[in-house]
Amino acid sequence: MPSVVFAAPLLSENASRMIAAVASLPDVRVGVITHDPFERMDPALRERVAAHWRVDDILSPDQLAHAAECMAPRLGSVDRLFGAYEQLQVPLAEVRERLGLPGMPADVARNFRDKDRMKTILARHGLPCARHCLACDDATAVAFADLVGFPLVLKPPAGAGALHTFQVDDVRGLGEALRVCAPASGNPVQIEEFVAGDEHSFETVSIDGQAVWHSLTHYHPTPLDVIRNPWIQWCVVLPREIDEPRYDDIRRAAFRALEVLGMDTGLSHLEWFRRRDGSVAISEVAARPPGAQITSIISWAHDIDFLEAWARLMVYGTFAPPTRRYAVGAAYLRGQGGGAGAAPSRRSTAWRRRSGSSAHSWSRPGCPPAAKRPPGATRAKGT
Repeated sequence: MPSVVFAAPLLSENASRMIAAVASLPDVRVGVITHDPFERMDPALRERVAAHWRVDDILSPDQLAHAAECMAPRLGSVDRLFGAYEQLQVPLAEVRERLGLPGMPADVARNFRDKDRMKTILARHGLPCARHCLACDDATAVAFADLVGFPLVLKPPAGAGALHTFQVDDVRGLGEALRVCAPASGNPVQIEEFVAGDEHSFETVSIDGQAVWHSLTHYHPTPLDVIRNPWIQWCVVLPREIDEPRYDDIRRAAFRALEVLGMDTGLSHLEWFRRRDGSVAISEVAARPPGAQITSIISWAHDIDFLEAWARLMVYGTFAPPTRRYAVGAAYLRGQGGGAGAAPSRRSTAWRRRSGSSAHSWSRPGCPPAAKRPPGATRAKGT
C-alpha cells in the first residue's frame, strides 16, 4: 500500500479535487502538506486523508522535508511526494532527492521552471522558440530591444501562465515595464521577442521518457490579449480530431522538447504558437497539469476523470490512453465595471441547437472583473 504526500499552498477547490483523486486510488494512504489548517478541508475529504501537516512556507524545502518526515510514522512510510502548483515543482524535487524518493530530479525541474534556461535548451537543440535574453539591468534590456526590435514580452524567468507578463510596443513602454520589473542581479527579467500568431496548448502524458498520449487546445484569443483587455470573454477549445497532418509539426516539436528537457514520467502542459507564416514556436513548457479548467474539459472530451488518471500516473506510473469522443469548449465569462463577480445569472442555449451537444456551467464568486481567472465559465461539448 503506497503512501502518497500531496503538497498544495491552499485547500482550494482545485487542490481538493486533486487530493480526492489521489485518495480515490485503491490501497493508497494520503498525506497533505499545506498552509491551511486541517479543519478547512471538506469533512468528506478529511475522512479519506490519513495525515496532515501545516507549514508556514510551502516553498521551503526544509519545511516540506520536515513535514514529510513527521508524517511518515502516521503513513507507515512516504513513497511518493508531488503537487500540481507550478512554483512547488523545484522545492518538491529537491525534497525527493533529499529523502530518496522517486520522481523528477531537481535539475530537470529547473529546466521546466526557469524559462530562460528552458529556451536556451530548446534553442540549442534546434527547436523553434522566441529569441530571448535574461536581463539583470536596464542596459541589457535596451540592447536586446535594439537587436530584436519591438514588440517584446517581459516576464519573470520563473513565472506561471501570463501572470506578471508585459507586452511592450516601443521604447517608452519598455521603460515603463522596466520601472515595474526593476531588473537586478537578484531579480532578473526574461525578455522575449513577441510572437504573432494563434496560441494553443499541448498536453502530454509521458512514461519512462516516452510520450504515450497527447491532447491540444486552441486559445481564443491569446492569454496576453485577455490580460490587456478586461472586456474580452476568453474561450478554450479542444478539437475532437487531433491526429490530423496539420498538427504533425507541433507534435514532433513537443515530443522532442520534452525529451531534451528531461521529462520522464508525468503530465506536461506546453504552450505554443502557430505563426502567421504557418510555422510553430514553443512558448513554454510546464511539468504539471494545465490550469484554466483544461483538465475538466479533457475529462469531458473523453468521458473520464482525467485528474484520477493523472493521480494514477503519478502514483503507479501507469496510464490507459482514453478514446477522444467529443470536441469540448470552455467560455470564461468576465463581468464589467466595479465590484466582484457573484455568479452567471443566465447561460446561453445556443449550443443546444446542434444535435448531440450538452453544456455545464460553474462559477467562482468573489473575483474582481479583470482577474486572470474570471468568476464564471461555461463549457460545452458536442460531436
